[in-house]
Amino acid sequence: MIKQLYGVDDAALDEVFKRRTSISSVMDTAKKVADEVREGGDAAVRKYTKQFDGVDLRDLEVTDDEMYNAVELIDYETIGHLEKAIDNIEAFHALQRPSGDMWLTEISPGIRLGQKFTPLERIGAYVPGGTGSYPSTALMLIVPAQVAGVSEIIACTPPRKDGTIHPLTLTALDMAGADRIFKVGGVQAIAAMAYGTQSIPKVEKIVGPGNIYVTAAKMYVRDAAEIDMPAGPSEIVVIADDTAIPSFIASDMIAQAEHDVNAMSILLTPSEMLAESVELEIERQKENAPRRQIIDKAGMGIYVLDDLDAAVEVCNRIAPEHVEIMVRDPMSTLNKVRNAGTVYVGDYAPVAAGDYASGANHVLPTGGYAKVFSGMNTMQFIKTTSVQVIEKGGLEGIKDTITALAEIEGFDAHARSVYKRFE
Repeated sequence: MIKQLYGVDDAALDEVFKRRTSISSVMDTAKKVADEVREGGDAAVRKYTKQFDGVDLRDLEVTDDEMYNAVELIDYETIGHLEKAIDNIEAFHALQRPSGDMWLTEISPGIRLGQKFTPLERIGAYVPGGTGSYPSTALMLIVPAQVAGVSEIIACTPPRKDGTIHPLTLTALDMAGADRIFKVGGVQAIAAMAYGTQSIPKVEKIVGPGNIYVTAAKMYVRDAAEIDMPAGPSEIVVIADDTAIPSFIASDMIAQAEHDVNAMSILLTPSEMLAESVELEIERQKENAPRRQIIDKAGMGIYVLDDLDAAVEVCNRIAPEHVEIMVRDPMSTLNKVRNAGTVYVGDYAPVAAGDYASGANHVLPTGGYAKVFSGMNTMQFIKTTSVQVIEKGGLEGIKDTITALAEIEGFDAHARSVYKRFE
C-alpha cells in the first residue's frame, strides 16, 4: 500500500492519482434515459424506476399518510439528534446569507452601485437512497435552501424494493422543510426535475450528490436547470507528519472507503515511520469492519513524499472532496491548500463531524472538481443582480469615457444614447 513519491514528475503523479471512474464513461446511458424522460414524462420515470430499482410505482409522490407513518416510527432520541444537527447547519449557513436584500454604495459623485439578492423560486434536492438511508444529506440540502429563502423545495430520493422511502430519510426531509417529496432516484429523477413531468415540477436548480450516473445526468441537463456541482464517489486526502496519531488517520481513511468501491482514501506524508504505522492500523481496524468487502475494493493508498510542501502540492493537484490536516503547524499548512471541497484541521476534526453535526456542509465537489467548484452553501440558492443608480451629474462625469469607447467599438447608437441626455 505504501509508495514512495520522491521527485516524481507531474505526468506520473496524474497517473498515480487517476480516478477509477469518469463521467464520460456513463454519459451515453445518462443521455438516453434523460432524453426519454423529457419526452415521456411520468411514464418514462416509472419505466426506469422499474428497470433500475425493481419497483413498479403507481404514485410517484409521497402522500401525507406515508409521511405521518414514517415519523411515527422514529424514536424521540433520534428526533432530538436530527434537531441538533438542523440547529448547527442552520446557524452556520445563516452566517453565509447576505445581511440584507440589497446593498448600494457611492462609487463616485452621482453614481451608486450595488447588488440585489433574490432567492431561487423552486429547487430540486436529490437525496441518495435505495438500499441505504441518508438523512444527513437531506438536512444538508434542504436547510441551506430554507435559510436562503427558496419559495418551494422539491425532493427526490430512490424507493426501497417495497416502493417506500426509508422512514428516517422521510422524517429528515420533513423536519428540514421539503415541500414535496417524490419516490424517484437515479438519472430519471434528475431528468424529471430538470425538464418537469406530469407529476414532478420543473425546477430552476438541482442539488445533491449521487453515483456516477446521477452526476453524469446533472452535467447533461444543465441546458434546462443549473446544478450545484459534480458530486460523486467520496474522497479523502490526509496530510500528516510524524506528530499525527496513526490510529486516527487509519480510522478516517477507512470511514471514507466504506462509502463505495470507487471511493478514494489517501495519506500524504513525509514520514516513512508514520506511513508504516498507518498501514498496520488500517489492516488491524479493517478486521472487524462491517463493510469490509467494500473497504477492501476502495482506492486506498499511502504515499511518502519529500516534505509537507510536496504533500500539499500533490493534494492541490488531486483537488479532493475532503482534506484532513494533522501536522505540527496546521494553520500554516491550511493556508497552502488551494483545492479542496472542505478542510478539517487538527487531530480531533474527523470528516464524520462535518458529515453529521458540526454544521458545515458535506455536499462537496469530487472527481477533481474542487479546482473550480465550491461546496454546498447558502449562496447556491441566491441570485445576485447588479444595481446601478446613476444621476445626471454622475453620468456627466463618465460621459466622455462611455462615448469614446462605444465609438471605438463601432456602436454609435450606444454613444448617442448618452449624448441624447445632454442635448
